[in-house]
Amino acid sequence: MHIAGKELTLETGRIAKQANGAVFAQYEGSAVIATVCCSEDAVSGLDYVPVTVDYNEKYYAAGKIPGGFIKREGRPKDKEILVSRLIDRPMRPLFEKNFGREIQIVPTTLSTDQVNPPDMLAIIASSAAVHISDIPFNGPIASVRVCQVNGELIVNPTYSDIEKSTLEIVVAGSKDGITMVEGGAKEVSEEVMINALEKAREVIIECCELQEKLRSLVGKEKLPLIESGDTLQNADAIRSVAFAKLREACFKDSKQTRRAAIHQVKSEFKTQYAEQFANETQAKLFDALFEDLQYEILRSSILDHGKRVDGRGLEDIRNIECEIDVLPRTHGSALFTRGETQSLAVATLGTVMDEQVYDDIDGDKREHFILHYNFPPYSVGEVGRLGTGRREIGHGNLARRSLEAMLPGKENFPYTIRLVSEIMESNGSSSMATVCGGTLSLLNAGVPMKKPVAGIAMGLVTDGERYAVLSDILGEEDHLGDMDFKVAGTESGITGFQMDIKIAGLNIEIMRKALEQAKRGRLHILSIMNQTISKPAPDISEFAPKIVTMKIEVDKIGALIGPGGKTIKALCEQHHVTINTENDGAVTIYGKNPKDADEAKLAITGIVSDPEVGRVYNGVVRRVTEYGAFVEILPGKEGLVHISKLSREHVNSVTDVIHENQEIPVKLVEIDKMGRINLSYIDAIDPDGERKHSASGGRPPHGGDRPRGDRPPRRF
Repeated sequence: MHIAGKELTLETGRIAKQANGAVFAQYEGSAVIATVCCSEDAVSGLDYVPVTVDYNEKYYAAGKIPGGFIKREGRPKDKEILVSRLIDRPMRPLFEKNFGREIQIVPTTLSTDQVNPPDMLAIIASSAAVHISDIPFNGPIASVRVCQVNGELIVNPTYSDIEKSTLEIVVAGSKDGITMVEGGAKEVSEEVMINALEKAREVIIECCELQEKLRSLVGKEKLPLIESGDTLQNADAIRSVAFAKLREACFKDSKQTRRAAIHQVKSEFKTQYAEQFANETQAKLFDALFEDLQYEILRSSILDHGKRVDGRGLEDIRNIECEIDVLPRTHGSALFTRGETQSLAVATLGTVMDEQVYDDIDGDKREHFILHYNFPPYSVGEVGRLGTGRREIGHGNLARRSLEAMLPGKENFPYTIRLVSEIMESNGSSSMATVCGGTLSLLNAGVPMKKPVAGIAMGLVTDGERYAVLSDILGEEDHLGDMDFKVAGTESGITGFQMDIKIAGLNIEIMRKALEQAKRGRLHILSIMNQTISKPAPDISEFAPKIVTMKIEVDKIGALIGPGGKTIKALCEQHHVTINTENDGAVTIYGKNPKDADEAKLAITGIVSDPEVGRVYNGVVRRVTEYGAFVEILPGKEGLVHISKLSREHVNSVTDVIHENQEIPVKLVEIDKMGRINLSYIDAIDPDGERKHSASGGRPPHGGDRPRGDRPPRRF
């Protein structure tokens, strides 16, 4: 088939023939092989689908050799993990739990033209590989990327289109409807988002039909599911008593109280039916019954009475508290609390050397905004291992995209920005709490954001034609509901977007209502945040590095750098700064404090400035001869102070007045035809008592009166 005028082909039977399913997909110069395998032995009674997706990119796909000492692809990069999540999320709900076998999907990018992104190809190839295999699958699914460029919506854009876009979303779904959306934007309207989803839906249906055509040609017979005839004994008796007790437990006022109350109810039944539940199968069936009862109680309360487990109405937002300056030595910090979800967001300002460097098949690039999201087990009152998993990377990426569009460019704010969100509590959308806390922290650090950004998580409960859209969902509502829908943005439009659907598909009417309701919630949250801080702090932290920028003539770059970098290295050591130069003459100076950075700028100005007749310089005596002294007035530029120019009175010896390494004020008297600089030593104090000022910074030179007679010379 053709997408955006380019041919997409799906092929099987030539590569990886021993896998349960394998599809080689090609779109222009990008190619992906996706394979799926399952284990031989089935396990009954699983309450989850043991599926893993391991997307990987080979450097040879772009004609590259991996950088670093080890010339072999290593652990998955963040980008590979994010693409794995894009494949996993729409496909996982379509596998059968009672298949009971481990499933592994491995899409591998084998070729890329660095024009057409291969990630969408990997999603389609993965679905096709499973669809034609003998693994039961209620697919297929497909995915496309949609961008808005110059007001026009483009399907499957190139990398250059993505860079110019004001909207970039990845949309996945089946023939029945959209099941996943992920992306970012630059304050687009809700209507633009709806139009992009509708455009994606048309192409998704065509891609699904293509996969069905492939299956009709080469599809394998599906493996059987595990047939279980086991039923829970005493189910009616347990249900009749448990329902009322569980309904009371499910509506306690806090997460921990609800958890304890539900656990207490379960414990009573486990004690009462201890002999029955000694059988592992019966115990699992009992747990499944309790899950079903909670599902029924929560959903019926919302649809029939508009009441949620914490007593809120459908659009009510939990109590919000915002604090800034919560940490004494960080560059910016904020504590954002919404109900039982809390993010401690910390902003750190760095230099160009702190930028994140990416080396992958898309081409080398650097990021000056980094966001790290941490979700420790204590945030949900549990014991577990600390570390960064796929969930942390995915949530951090969503928050980063939501904030990135509102950050200043490097030309306006030449700092590298690292934002870390430590989730201290979690009960519903810690990623959106990260967006809110991150905004507060960045503003507190003095980052000139264009506008504050807030985020909200929406939920959905459906029953046939009836449905209810929920604002600011809890963890229970996410787990037992039909949708997890996150929207971030400013008062003017959307900047971040993520949606996962558990039902067959979502119609546009529900999507439009959810977006409108999310906007009202977002504006409410922003109004509360703005009461704490709405504009960037006027100054960055005293503990942040000082960055000074300046522009020099391109032909002066060599003079600044010096032979073998000698001049610039000396400046860095002398002033305790780091200096970075660009080919266009832009110079950035990074100092630990303002004084160091300003003095370094002054020195650079001297280096790139041409000596001017009549100006006064603070020079350093480099050599003393019988006839005078050579004084360095600018780095690499020396002039002669003849002995006759050292004093108004007769001088017997140059060393009677000055000595080597002494700093003295001199005036540039002449530049002769051969380019030689002639200087005159001047008094620090004029005869009329007025202090002279140096041309190299506007400060009065040191020294006081000129040494006379037997008075020893003053050191500078």
